Amino acid sequence: MKRTMMNFIKKEDGAVTVDWVVLTAAVCGIALAAILSVFSGTSDFGDSVEVYLTSRTIGGPAGLE
Repeated sequence: MKRTMMNFIKKEDGAVTVDWVVLTAAVCGIALAAILSVFSGTSDFGDSVEVYLTSRTIGGPAGLE
């Protein structure tokens, strides 16, 4: 039994799995932060475009605004 426990303690197979889980969680967190940042930036830009376009008249003589 003692030998089995010593072999279990010396093995590092599970450590690799833990490393991958931590790395994957970090990548998912960074991706989520990037998506939220881009979403808020495009939302603000879309609102600005909406304000600009709603203040314009369509179909008038060229050059007159």
